[in-house]
Amino acid sequence: MTRQNKQAPQERQTVYGQGTARIIQELEQGRVPWVQPWGNPDGAAGIGLPANADTGKNYSGINILLLWGAVFDRGFQLQSWLTYKQAETLGGHVRKGEKSTTIVYADSFITREERRTAQNEHRDPQRVPFLKRYSVFNIEQCEGLPENLYTDAPELPEREQIPHAEALIKDTEADFRVHGNRAFYVPSQDFIQVPPQPAFHEQINYYRTCFHELGHWTGHKSRLDRDLNHSKGSKPYAHEELVAEMTSAFVCASLLITPTVRHTDYIASWLEVLKEDDRAIFRAASLASKAADYLLATRQGEGTRAAA
Repeated sequence: MTRQNKQAPQERQTVYGQGTARIIQELEQGRVPWVQPWGNPDGAAGIGLPANADTGKNYSGINILLLWGAVFDRGFQLQSWLTYKQAETLGGHVRKGEKSTTIVYADSFITREERRTAQNEHRDPQRVPFLKRYSVFNIEQCEGLPENLYTDAPELPEREQIPHAEALIKDTEADFRVHGNRAFYVPSQDFIQVPPQPAFHEQINYYRTCFHELGHWTGHKSRLDRDLNHSKGSKPYAHEELVAEMTSAFVCASLLITPTVRHTDYIASWLEVLKEDDRAIFRAASLASKAADYLLATRQGEGTRAAA
């Protein structure tokens, strides 16, 4: 008990420190975290307080700021959250690889020793405050949840479809899932997910994103057999991202689609790769051409698919 009491202030300071550091970071980036993030360019969160999707209760205090910050940073469209266990209880699950958001629960307790001492001294016992961490996930990070949990999603405008691009996506016969607020390809399960087209700030970029993920899809061992098992942030990961991005550029050019320029977050990692290896761009461009040819060859009436 004595050891726990000694650790409690340090633990409490760590939790407080982390929460405060997050708010400082928001302010340094020019955002006021207690003003709701409406007009977020990366998402379209509905107006309201963050709430637990299972209990329906709103979060309070510092947790509002922490969850609003997560909504802004990660472009969530909903302000509903669950613990890992709650998601399972509701019949769903958190998608593999999803990153949780840390919130805190504040309360206080009376130790047995303090209770006895206060009784002997004929006074009210003093309570010891504590903070406990909890990890929660936005329901957009989950799968298999009841559909009624998503009813508060904001209405989206009509899609700005490009028919021949839609046809190519369909002709690939890829397992293509339009859902959530993130775009990714899962090699182990061989499926692609992209957000709905109207969720894009500029809808034309939906197609760049689709063909970027389809670029990764071509690398599956059953197709062009590239090594896709790289940790995020590594140089091989950056190289594969470069291949996928150039694949998208080549396919879009073939379809006469002109998306906007890629964000600088990827460009920095690509520059690092290219500066260290003057042959990297040649290898990436070659692999991207093969990937683009493979995708374009899936079009109905275009003949057999390109060989690896």
